[in-house]
Amino acid sequence: MATKRKYAIVDVETTGGMPRRDKITEIAILIHDGTKVIDQFDTLINPERSIPSEITRITGITNDMVQNAPKFYEVAKDIIEILDKTIFVAHNVRFDYSFIKEEFQQLGFTFTKRQLCTVKLSRRAFPGLDSYSLGNLIRHFGISVNNRHRALDDTIATADIFTTILQDKVDDEEIKEMINLGIKESQLPKGISIEGLHHLPETPGIYYFYNKDGRVVYVGKAKNIKTRVFQHFNKVTTKAAKIYRSVDSITFEETGNELTALLLEVQEIKSLQPEINKALRRKDFQYFLGKTNDAEGYPYLEILKHTKANIAKAEKLFDYSKAKYGKEHLLNIAVEMDLCMDRTELGEQYMCHCEGTCLYNSPEDYEEKMLELNELLRGKFSKDFVITEQGRTRNEKCLILVKDGFYKGFYFLDESESIPDVSTLLDQIKTKEYYPIYNKLIWNYLEEPYRKVIDL
Repeated sequence: MATKRKYAIVDVETTGGMPRRDKITEIAILIHDGTKVIDQFDTLINPERSIPSEITRITGITNDMVQNAPKFYEVAKDIIEILDKTIFVAHNVRFDYSFIKEEFQQLGFTFTKRQLCTVKLSRRAFPGLDSYSLGNLIRHFGISVNNRHRALDDTIATADIFTTILQDKVDDEEIKEMINLGIKESQLPKGISIEGLHHLPETPGIYYFYNKDGRVVYVGKAKNIKTRVFQHFNKVTTKAAKIYRSVDSITFEETGNELTALLLEVQEIKSLQPEINKALRRKDFQYFLGKTNDAEGYPYLEILKHTKANIAKAEKLFDYSKAKYGKEHLLNIAVEMDLCMDRTELGEQYMCHCEGTCLYNSPEDYEEKMLELNELLRGKFSKDFVITEQGRTRNEKCLILVKDGFYKGFYFLDESESIPDVSTLLDQIKTKEYYPIYNKLIWNYLEEPYRKVIDL
């Protein structure tokens, strides 16, 4: 026997295709009980901005039509009430859902609904069609529509198609599996429920899997936490099997952007050492180029193992996965920069051609060479800077600090506040121990165009 559900068939018209930039101009919602439409809500929306002429040409909605229409916040309560305890259905559901989610986010509310896409349903129900666009399905089924690209007319057409699908084309178990992103209840560990997974946020961040003893066994990052966690439970892999056997509960931390999620994931895996994580759990960079002072007060360079004692005694300049790579790099640097071999650990192996430290009148003069060395090693990070990214809310920004050539951590700041000085940032940031992979992640990020970077 089919499960009785209520579906909300939704369509929005907008000023464009980007939820963060554009706004809703019209919304229609039809409530469907699995057999027929039982309720309806539709209204124009004042987008509080001009509607582009090309959008007016497509939809027929003009600036004059929406001038006296309610703003979204004025109908937000009505929308929440009619959507209560329903499955959110739309043709290309991601589009309509993302616009409504964004509107609520701008009001300070988190909008989360189970979703069902009639494009995917139609592919399963009517295989072999050339196209599964709403326009093509309307033509294929001979559905009469008065005003295409108007919210109410498009939802009525979608409801007709949806009714046909539910009648005899797709069974209830298939519907249930599609709503649950391919997961069956039997695929979940005992401590995890479908209901709980659906309440996860659809935002960037990291998530933690705990075992029955409350110990973290896996940490992951995601652009969309909810979608990524669902994916863990609908795979058939060795790792998925370990997760199924181990996981009893889930928590998460939103970051607002993917870069911060990547950096925080590294920090948490290195710190917590979860048993299911493998790659990031390893200590890939176990050696570093360290600078100390010799007995005469001159800077001295050597390759050191990452230990608390060595990190305390030496200034860390660069990291290496193996000691031999560090020594090869140090040799190349010494030759390129005409450093004194006797002021490095290589002095016993290689003859010095810089005439020793006689070229330098004092340790202070030789220290200037070290400043040049720092600039060479820092590469892209020759200046202190912050990357500004989206925070956890629309009115928040995330500051990612790079200082002295190394990633230092991140800090969330209200959009209206100015960027604090470096010392204040260092007091506020959340990083713990430095790992070389941080800089690699930031390098990769900076390769992409239009990154927001501010020199300090």
